Amino acid sequence: MKNKNYSVNPGIHPDTNLGHFSGEEKELILKCFSTEFYVTNSGGVVTLGKTSRYKYFLLKFTDVYREQFGIEREIVVLFSDYPEFQPRTLDAFEQVYKLHQELRIEKICSFLISKDLRIEEKIRSLLSNSSESQVIVPFSYNDIKNISDSFFFRNRIREHFYSRDLFSFESALKKDIYFFGRTELVHNIVSRHKNSENSGLFGLRKIGKTSIIFAVQRVLKAEGEKSVYLDCQDPAFYLKTWNLALKYIIDEIIIQNGIQVQISDASEYTPDNCSIVFERDLKEIRKKIKSSLLLIFDEVERITFGLSTVENWRNGHDFIHFWRTLRSIFQKNDKLYTYLIVSTNPKSVETVSINGEDNPLFSQIPFEYIPPFSVTQTTEMVDKLATVMGLEFKDTIYSKLTEDFGGHPFLIRMVCSIINSICHGNRPGEVDKLIYEKAKKKFNEERGNYIEMVINVLKEFYPDEYDMLTFLAQDDIVSFNGFASNSSEYTNHLLGYNIVGKSTDAYYFKIEAIRAYFLEKSKYKKIGMTNEEKLAEISERRNKLEPKLRTVVRTILQSHYGENEAKKIVLSIMGDKKETKYYNTTYKDLFDSNKCEIYFEDLRKIIQKEWSIFTKIFVMDKNDVDISLSAINKYRSDAHAKEITEEEMTYFRICIKKIEEVVETYL
Repeated sequence: MKNKNYSVNPGIHPDTNLGHFSGEEKELILKCFSTEFYVTNSGGVVTLGKTSRYKYFLLKFTDVYREQFGIEREIVVLFSDYPEFQPRTLDAFEQVYKLHQELRIEKICSFLISKDLRIEEKIRSLLSNSSESQVIVPFSYNDIKNISDSFFFRNRIREHFYSRDLFSFESALKKDIYFFGRTELVHNIVSRHKNSENSGLFGLRKIGKTSIIFAVQRVLKAEGEKSVYLDCQDPAFYLKTWNLALKYIIDEIIIQNGIQVQISDASEYTPDNCSIVFERDLKEIRKKIKSSLLLIFDEVERITFGLSTVENWRNGHDFIHFWRTLRSIFQKNDKLYTYLIVSTNPKSVETVSINGEDNPLFSQIPFEYIPPFSVTQTTEMVDKLATVMGLEFKDTIYSKLTEDFGGHPFLIRMVCSIINSICHGNRPGEVDKLIYEKAKKKFNEERGNYIEMVINVLKEFYPDEYDMLTFLAQDDIVSFNGFASNSSEYTNHLLGYNIVGKSTDAYYFKIEAIRAYFLEKSKYKKIGMTNEEKLAEISERRNKLEPKLRTVVRTILQSHYGENEAKKIVLSIMGDKKETKYYNTTYKDLFDSNKCEIYFEDLRKIIQKEWSIFTKIFVMDKNDVDISLSAINKYRSDAHAKEITEEEMTYFRICIKKIEEVVETYL
């Protein structure tokens, strides 16, 4: 794996004082751990609740372990001398981390030594339901006392390191263990809050918006500041009218921060009085917490005019009244609160007026799009996680990952998760260009839903920009530039979301995976093709459709008639010669083109003859299905290289698309 420029040998630091450990624990440290690792620090004792005490020490991996597992920093080794393991024991690690410098301790992995004989089984079960948990390597006291294998530690570490897919995170990160690349952005938001400035943060789906929010809250909490997280897609929030939404904010501040304070009743939050009551309640809270509050509005599009699914927010005046109130109180009171607006859609802050009135958020909030990962940030994240999993990426792969997936951390992790599955069982292992290209191909083939999820903001809110990406993927620069020249808003969103970039005189995709997605999605919509391209498309689509259609016909016939009767029907359609030839062929093999001469035309005839059992599958009428199947068969490219007119190509596409959709839906 990586070259180290210093050496670590087994042993124990001479200043180590093991006085707080029991005699049994001292013996384990001295006879087992210090002979295999280097014990750097005797640690101490941490307490959970009133009675639970846990002792710990720190160690470093020796050269052979660092070479295999890539861990450079010190690792926490926690003793739990209770006979029964409890999940809250893992909270003790967090207490230990607070006692040591952040750059000194490795948070991704720790050792746990327990008197529970089933500790390994329990840890495995517990962590399988918590993807964000650190890697815990468990040992029982008995395990270590009875070591007979010189590779015991290595095998146990390998088992628990290499069994986890640390790339596979679907949800927002609530802890900082796996949070990478956004430290500067987080501290900028915190700094603006402390300077009484509001903030706006926008970006594509899964770009890490909510993870950044949680990181901001962690920093504020560590510095004694208060915040409140308001999920605007929660019906408890967005179904309220604007005045009661203000009351909801007050309630959440109190609940989330555990504040004991007397506040106004909901009945006082009337439309004509709520701004006064809201301000009064906030000032009462301010007296208790003695700091400015950060109000964090996540998924703010759910209460935004023109976007919300609720009428009073979408087309009424609730948005204006709500934000006008917040802005007014913010401007009147120094260090009472600031707000952070987070969304996929920046409409709330970039629209000048609403229903003829000024937008209270326009030009009032400095907002930014979440930037993509740089190669350095991609390297930091991937290398850190991969090393623990026993994978080493060639240096050139980091730049490829960043380029192909536009520095989008979620997409990068997902393709790395595929790499992990490809390299299964080969640990430690090297990830080279061949493995990467194989993983990227598999991602493009199987993970289109991830791309769809990421760019859904365009499909949902900006359909014109969505179409522009189709034009750009097809190299239809004329159509793309036509939109771009009409309004800068079109390209502003695409540039802001970091989907496209702009050189001196041209636009280009910055996320290659999105370009590939649109190219695949629109490849059967291209116009102005050569005759060879038309014939190639006809052949490709027909060849993809036919085996799927055979499966549909085979399955429906068998489920309705049973295998024997279904076989008779198929043979009768084929004619006397084939009926004799394939009489002893199994029913399933009749639909295998390698074992039986069954043609597309045979499938059409079966569907027509047995229409009564196929009618529920095909949403078209019998004649329409027959015409479509006949047209697909007529324009097959292997018949003769005839000239296909634009009208014929259009007709073929209409016909085959109908059948493709039916088949895909059924399968």
